Amino acid sequence: MSKQKQTGEMTSSKKKTILSGIQPSGRLHLGNYFGAIRQHLDFQEKGDAFYFIANYHSLTSVQDGDRLRQYTFDVALDYLALGMDPEKCTFFAQSDVPQVLELAWILGTLTPVSMMEKGVSFKDKVAQGLQPNIGLFTYPVLQAADILIYHSDIVPVGADQKQNIEISRDLAARFNRVYEGDYLRIPEPYIVESVATVPGIDGRKMSKSYGNTIDIFDNGKTLKKKVMAVVTDSTPLEDPKNPDSCNVYALIRLFAGTEKNREIRKKYQAGGFGYGHAKKELLALVDDYFHEARARREQLVRHPDTVRDMLRDGGRKARERAEKVMEPVREVAGIVRHFSTL
Repeated sequence: MSKQKQTGEMTSSKKKTILSGIQPSGRLHLGNYFGAIRQHLDFQEKGDAFYFIANYHSLTSVQDGDRLRQYTFDVALDYLALGMDPEKCTFFAQSDVPQVLELAWILGTLTPVSMMEKGVSFKDKVAQGLQPNIGLFTYPVLQAADILIYHSDIVPVGADQKQNIEISRDLAARFNRVYEGDYLRIPEPYIVESVATVPGIDGRKMSKSYGNTIDIFDNGKTLKKKVMAVVTDSTPLEDPKNPDSCNVYALIRLFAGTEKNREIRKKYQAGGFGYGHAKKELLALVDDYFHEARARREQLVRHPDTVRDMLRDGGRKARERAEKVMEPVREVAGIVRHFSTL
């Protein structure tokens, strides 16, 4: 297969391919929503979007088969309930595309160990107490395969993920240079500057690893208990308060519209408005914001086969795209297969 043909294939599409994924490592929380999910829902309207549930990646921290299967299904439920539309994007589980592991191995043979040793994400996770393993160490290589296997043009990420996108770009360029052709498209990072830092119940960044989350689909007594537990200072009820230093207000402004935000700011600054009042405002806002999504999720829970069918269909479409990328990669690398499976 000629290199000229490969270049043509990579530049023929007019619609930009957008790629992103999320790990099924536990229940999704408000930090996940405002940090990634909301952007994913927006981007499905703006290009040829591929969104995957990164269950292979989750094996670095979840070594319980029943839990991982449930987490994967729960992420699918959550995304579909929140507005992911399989008619507008390709939504699938990572494990339904075996080609990604093929490409990860091939890329791994071109990856210097020193590149992995410099990984900021790896160092951060080890510092948080995760037991280092080879999967965690080579995580960026699998992530690069996730990105490159669909000829992704744009990869929306927060600033903390920029290094991993640079690794993907570097590995694509290495492969193309070694095998003297334009076999892998070099993606562009799209740094989502507007991603909010969502405080957890204890005031630190909301994270499952800290155990300080408010989950997206918490409701009733569970939601109320968590909201009322958000840490505040000891300013007396009657005194004016600074909303910009308050964890409760930091959450309120994510949910409230402009007028409601202005109204609550004035109450903080006027005095006579206690943190208990603020938490009640937050509770009502969260409950109302996810009300429709909660109803959709309850409906989907009653029809699990519908959810699985959506994932199967998304997996089929993703495999078809991935196979088109892998065929010339295998050929130029000298990998011979005596069967063909999509």
